[in-house]
Amino acid sequence: MSAERLKLTGMVLLAAPVGDYDKRLVILTKERGRISAFARGARRQNSPMIAAANPFCFAEFECYEGRDSYTVVKASVKNYFRELAEHPVLAGYGFYFLEIANYYTRENLDETPMLKLLYQSMRALLSGKISNRLIRRIFEMKAMVINGEYPVMEQGKGYDDSTIYALSFITTTPVERLYTFQVTEPVYYEMAGIIDAFMRKHIDRTFKSLEILQLMED
Repeated sequence: MSAERLKLTGMVLLAAPVGDYDKRLVILTKERGRISAFARGARRQNSPMIAAANPFCFAEFECYEGRDSYTVVKASVKNYFRELAEHPVLAGYGFYFLEIANYYTRENLDETPMLKLLYQSMRALLSGKISNRLIRRIFEMKAMVINGEYPVMEQGKGYDDSTIYALSFITTTPVERLYTFQVTEPVYYEMAGIIDAFMRKHIDRTFKSLEILQLMED
C-alpha cells in the first residue's frame, strides 16, 4: 500500500544544501506546524522544485511523511516574494522575521497565527506604506503576543499615552489590519525600548540575522 500524499500550505523558513542535488527545508505549515522536509533533486537545473525550495516561498507543498521528516515531491507556489529576496535591505528584515518564526514555532501545533503574521509582514515590506523599522517592531511585538508573552502597559506609569495605545493596538488587532498606522519619532523610540527590554527578558538567544539587520536599518 503506497503512502498517502499530503498537501501542506506554508512558507519556507530555511533551506540548506544536502548532498549533490538535494535540499533540506524547514517549512512553517498551516496543517502540521513547523516541519523538516527534503526536496530531492531541488538543486538540479531542470528541477520543478528549484524555485520553490527557497526561503520566503509560500506554496502548497505535496509531501510524503516519514518517521523524522517529510519528503516534498511537488509545490504549487502562491507567492515567491521574489522582489523581497532580491532587495538586500528588505531581505534582511525578511530573514529576521523567518528566524523569529523558526524560534517560536513547533511541529504538530496550530501555527496558523504565526504563518499569517509572516505572510502579512512580507507583504508590508513590499508595500512601502510604513517604514521598515516600524514593521520590524510590529512584527516583534505581535510574535510575542502570539506566543503568549507581551508587556502589560498601564497609563500613569511614565509612558506616553500614544505608546500605550500603539502597543495595545498591536496586541488586539487581527494580523490582516496590523500594518495600517504610523507613529511619531518619540513614540517609535519608546516602543522600541519597551520591546527590546521585553525580548531580552523572555528570549534566551540572539538572532544572527538581527546583527546584520542593525547595520543597515533605516
